[in-house]
Formats: sequence, C-alpha cells, structure tokens
Amino acid sequence: MKTVLIVDDEKDIRDALEGVFKDEGFTVVTAGSAEESLRKLDSKVPDMVLLDIWLPGMDGIEALKIIKLKYPTLPIIMISGHANIETAVRTTKLGAYDFIEKPLSLDKVILTAEHALEQKRLIEENSLLRSKAWSKYEIIGQSKSIKALRSDIGRVAPSNSWVLITGENGTGKEFVARNIHLLSNRSGKPFIEVNCAAIPEELIESELFGHEKGAFTSAVAQKKGKFDLADKGTIFLDEIGDMSLKTQAKILRILQEQSFERVGGNEHISVDVRVIAATNKNLKEQIVKGSFREDLYYRLNVIPFHVLPLRERVEDIPLFIEHFLKEFCRETARECIKINDEAMKVLTNYDWPGNVRELKNMIERLVIMTPSNIITAEDVPSYIRGAHPSNPKNLFRSTLLKEARREFEKEFIIRKLKECGGNISKTAESIGIERSHLYRKIKSYGIDHETDALNQ
Repeated sequence: MKTVLIVDDEKDIRDALEGVFKDEGFTVVTAGSAEESLRKLDSKVPDMVLLDIWLPGMDGIEALKIIKLKYPTLPIIMISGHANIETAVRTTKLGAYDFIEKPLSLDKVILTAEHALEQKRLIEENSLLRSKAWSKYEIIGQSKSIKALRSDIGRVAPSNSWVLITGENGTGKEFVARNIHLLSNRSGKPFIEVNCAAIPEELIESELFGHEKGAFTSAVAQKKGKFDLADKGTIFLDEIGDMSLKTQAKILRILQEQSFERVGGNEHISVDVRVIAATNKNLKEQIVKGSFREDLYYRLNVIPFHVLPLRERVEDIPLFIEHFLKEFCRETARECIKINDEAMKVLTNYDWPGNVRELKNMIERLVIMTPSNIITAEDVPSYIRGAHPSNPKNLFRSTLLKEARREFEKEFIIRKLKECGGNISKTAESIGIERSHLYRKIKSYGIDHETDALNQ
C-alpha cells in the first residue's frame, strides 16, 4: 500500500486530502508544519509528499530543498493559494514534480499523484536496469593487467575522447566499451553496437547512415542509420578492421565532420556521438598491406586500450570459472555446482584460444551436462584434459628436458592436425614424417585426432 505525507497548516485541507487519498487506497500521514513533516520523514519515508508553500515557521520552499537533498527521488507535489508562475517555476527547478493551485481540484490532485508515482516507478526501474547492466558487463579479474584496465576505464570514461580497443577474439572488448559508456556522461543515452564484419558490403552504408524512401528497390520507407540512432550517445564499431576501404573513407568523413547524408538523400544530418572502435587485427600491419587507412587509424586511436588474452592472465581464470558457475546455475535453476581442485587445475592450464567466450561456453556445457554437483577432471572434455599450454613460458613448468620436449611435441602435433582438418596423411606430409610414424606418436600421446585437433 502506498503512503502519502500531506503537509498543510489548514486542518480542513488536510482532512479533505486525507479522505480522498484513503478512498484511493493510500496510507495517509499528515503534518501541520514543515518542521513536523521533516521529523516524520526521518521516522519513515513515504512514497510521495504533498507540500504547501505557505507554512508557519519554515516555509514549503525551504522544506522542499531539505527533502530533495536527503531524498532526491521522492516525488513532491507543491500546493498553494497565493503563488504565481514565478513560484511554480522556482519549485519545479528545485525538484518538485508539479505545482497545484488552491482551491484544489481533488480529481486533479489524485491524477497528478498517480503520474508522480508512475514517474517514480520508472526511475526506480531504470535504476534497476542500470545496476543489472553493470552486473552483466562486469570486468572480472584481479590480475595486474585487469586492475590497470579498470583504472584506465575510470579515467577515460568521463571524457568524450574516442577509444580504440584491440585484443584477440573473445577477450571482452565489448565489455570494455560498455563500461566506458556506463561510466560516461552519456550513460543515459543510447549505446549502439555495429558489427562491421557481419554487415554485407552493399548494405553497410544504409546500416550506418540510414536511407531515404526510394533510395533503392527495397527502401519502402525512410530508415535511420546507426549514427543517427546513437546521437548524444556512443557508437561501438566492432571489428573495424573488416571494413572495406570504401566504407572506411565514408566513416572517416563522418568522424571529421560529425555529419552525414542518408543513402539517397542530400540533407546534411549533424550528430554528436562518441566513437569506440574495436578490432582483433593488427591495424598497423593492415596499413602496411594497404587494407586499412592510416588517417582513419590515427583518427580512431586517440585513447588505445589492449585486452590481454586469458593465457597471459592465468590468475583470472578461476575467478571467471566461479562467476560463470554461479551465473549458469542460476539460469538453469540447478543447485549450485562446485568444481574440484583437479578440474580447476585442468581448466586453468588450458590455453583458451577462444578466451573468455570459449571459457564461458565450456562452463555452461559443464553445468548442463555434469550429472553430479561436483565437476571433476573426468567431466572436462578430453581435448582440454590432454592439451598443454602453448605459451612458451609455460613449458618451463616441466623440470626435465624430456618432459618439456614431450609437451611441446604433443602440442605441435595437435596444432598441425587442426590446421589440416584432422587429416593424418596431410599432417604427416606437412611436418615431414612418415604417416605410420605420425600414427604411432598420436597413439603414444593419447591424441584423439578427430576430437582434440578439431576442438583445439
């Protein structure tokens, strides 16, 4: 049941308002002065306040300032019989939801109160969604690189500087972009994501800039593009390195001029967007090859971020595993599953070429497929159990040269099998040994060439 606090020095008005609000199902609290209302607010905060301006002692405007300072989301409706437009404007600027003149129309009071509570509900819902967004895009990890990354995001986010994020597939480049947006002054505005690699060349201009009706055969109506939709917010150009040179030229123009024309139109449309780009490619190498514009690179690369792969921040892997276990247990309504030390060691020692994305998919698979409430090493797929880290530094975990050589040779064969699609003859030819010799090594190392290689 909703509670309303009615503050007015006239008892007849308090009684009339109390009666009508009780008829509408409200719990009503009343006060004859601002001082009394503040004491009652300290005792219990209502869902809404009706506050008279002209009160003995402290007036309603002073009370409004104090209440909004302590309870900024509390809706307050001001009432007065001796006010003017200037007073109404002043109170709304101070945070009042609305202003109603006396003599009061009780129907109008109830309608205004309902609208105020609906606005409060929407604000609370938006706050909840924002907190969920924070949770969804939380950057997990306590490694030195991740701590530095979070710190850099905190410094860069409040600015409007453009950002270029690099890193392998699956490292979490989108999460970095989302965090920059959520911490920025544009967080209440749109975050528009564009996967540059997924849009066909012939459609990318229409997707980015929109089109006018009749611009081409299927353009039956005007359509806003991604830049238009991102106005006052952030546009995230993912896989920017996969854009054609023609599209890069158009992107460069809009970045320089902050304006564009829709396909088939001649109107210049101005936008205010923050650009965050990401790629898994080495753009400097692409520039040398002639497949990426140097001027666009330097335009985008104002603030560079690089997200390290999991194999270079191994200490974060157990944190990801625990996080994903909780997430998928919650989603599948399963009793919380735990992972034993041996399984944790197996998963931590794996290289995760697909990085966080691959690890997340694996934990989801284990939560669904593991019959018991404890994940053991035997529940982990064989290609992970049999794999050894390809990071050269990790070969030094072996204390004997013989062990290190064996680990490297096994990993080398698995990688080459993958490159050759699991074909034994082709793999043997590529590495310069006899097919029968390769078979013996595969058997010796316990490699399943149809599973381990293709899933590596």
